[in-house]
Amino acid sequence: MTTAEKWAFINELDDELLNGGATMSEWCVLIVRECDYAFVAGANLATIITAVAAIETYLRAEYACNHRIHLTDLIDQSPINQSLRDQIHNLRKYRNKWVHISSPENDKKVLNSGENYEKELEGWAKLAQRILRLTSYENKFI
Repeated sequence: MTTAEKWAFINELDDELLNGGATMSEWCVLIVRECDYAFVAGANLATIITAVAAIETYLRAEYACNHRIHLTDLIDQSPINQSLRDQIHNLRKYRNKWVHISSPENDKKVLNSGENYEKELEGWAKLAQRILRLTSYENKFI
């Protein structure tokens, strides 16, 4: 995808998923913007990591009531529909595979299959953009 196509993808998601308006904390706005910039720049892993951070920030601002709880518990305790909860968990688990690497010295698969990983990451980055917007637009106002 070109830069213009990536911005168009983001705008199409907003048109599809946001009817009316949505409010979120300025911290969340900042992180969402960084996620968008990473996506457009082709930093797919950064997009995924940042999307999960933005989702966590949104859920904490909306539903944590100043309690410090683990992300998994925050997702499970948030009053969002089960389908979205499952999607967030799947994205979080995928992110964890990249963030919590148990054997980083075992890198032959990455060296030999770099293109495959890039395609996989690009697909997940697009999905991360969708899940981020589904989450941050879940409490819309008209």
